Amino acid sequence: MKEYRLSQLLEIKNGKDHKELPNGVYPVFGSGGIMRHVDKYLYDRPSILLPRKGSLTNIQYSNSPFWTVDTLYYTVVNEDLASPYYLYRYLNLLDMSGLDTGTGVPSMTFDSYYNIKVKLPVIEVQRQIATVFYNIDSKIALNRQINHNLPTLVRSSEVVEVHLAA
Repeated sequence: MKEYRLSQLLEIKNGKDHKELPNGVYPVFGSGGIMRHVDKYLYDRPSILLPRKGSLTNIQYSNSPFWTVDTLYYTVVNEDLASPYYLYRYLNLLDMSGLDTGTGVPSMTFDSYYNIKVKLPVIEVQRQIATVFYNIDSKIALNRQINHNLPTLVRSSEVVEVHLAA
């Protein structure tokens, strides 16, 4: 395991206003999650999305093109040193509440994030572990989506049964 400062592993970038963008296919992330979809993307590589304002515990991840609003940072990960998904999962385990710099609304600065110390195994091990976690997380997300759709499926089958009985 080697110790790094987060500043050695990624570059933090500011999100931008999205209000003037037409609707489209690219998700717009805010500190609470996806807000809408637009026709342009801000970044198109795997990225850890770090809250700047608001819900500081909601660290997110995207591996497809996206846009972030100004309450959420996106990151350019140095993939020679860190697997983006491994680092995302690692950061989600940390308690960053002591790094809050806000007085009213919870806030994080570049420096608050950049000074975080991270211990990582060699990149090959990170990638192997990240693949396992990504596959498990994808399956969980799929199961949640199926569970979310179950009430609709049940109602649809009840309608079919009613029509068949009549």
